[in-house]
Amino acid sequence: MNLAILTSGGDAPGMNAAIRAFVRRGLADGHKIWGIPRGFEGLVHGKPMRLTAASVANILMTGGTILRTSRFTAFHQSMVRSRAAESLTRWHLDGLAIIGGNGSLAGARALSQIGVPVIGIPASIDNDIAGTDYSIGFDTAMNNIVASIDKIRDTASAHERIFVVQVMGNRCGTLAIASGLACGAEAIIIPERVTNWDAIARRLRATYARGKRHSFIIVAEGAGDAPSVALDIGQRTGHEAKWVVLGHTQRGGPPSALDRIRAALFASHAVELLTSGQHGLITGWKNSVVQAAPLSDVVDGFTRPPLLWQDLAEILAR
Repeated sequence: MNLAILTSGGDAPGMNAAIRAFVRRGLADGHKIWGIPRGFEGLVHGKPMRLTAASVANILMTGGTILRTSRFTAFHQSMVRSRAAESLTRWHLDGLAIIGGNGSLAGARALSQIGVPVIGIPASIDNDIAGTDYSIGFDTAMNNIVASIDKIRDTASAHERIFVVQVMGNRCGTLAIASGLACGAEAIIIPERVTNWDAIARRLRATYARGKRHSFIIVAEGAGDAPSVALDIGQRTGHEAKWVVLGHTQRGGPPSALDRIRAALFASHAVELLTSGQHGLITGWKNSVVQAAPLSDVVDGFTRPPLLWQDLAEILAR
């Protein structure tokens, strides 16, 4: 078979590990593997490139994506999607794997609905994709956040400050909750819950009263902005509050071991599914094993963050 792979939307650490696994597993099974640069835009305006075992050498430990990516808004048009499907037919491709987040998987479903054999591979640092407990990139981003906060802690302690740290997570607070629990944050602000600012201020004042000299508040970007939160908290508590926006540092650098392992498992399973004639699915991690779920369920579904983790983080920080 001629199998192709592309990466779309926001990059996530571990995408290259997934590309490597897809290529080498496909070659081991006797297939020809092609890479499509720049995501969905490449389906319409680009052309595929042949990938060999040498093409993916030494990329396992690198962030970003060697296939590059884009946000191709024109793909929302049915005419453009039809052109993409025509490209795959013209290139004699028998199956396509799409690595990306919710928007990319919605594009994958749209292609599947017009007859393209597609498998989705979930990659999002927000970990907000239905149908899988973990997406590629989440573990690395969480560790990047914790490492940054561990460094900020030195200054926070030395100056006895409150630090408000803004992390990614526009619609989903899972990344904020997980990193907040891991770094001992006093409060975690997420879009899924209404924030009781007075209660947070009382809790922070109580921690200072018993001798604690620095505190952290983690804010998901979809729930507020760090400068405004820092100003408000400083006024409510009477303590100096500084802010940091971590930005794209969260999604950079070498992928963690877990992200590399999950990427290998997801991509290898994608090859298995396409080879057996199964498509319109997403590979994912459920109940500690790799499983497939319908793309329609994933795109129409939703995820809930671990709110109990948020409650626990605040209990443990008191």
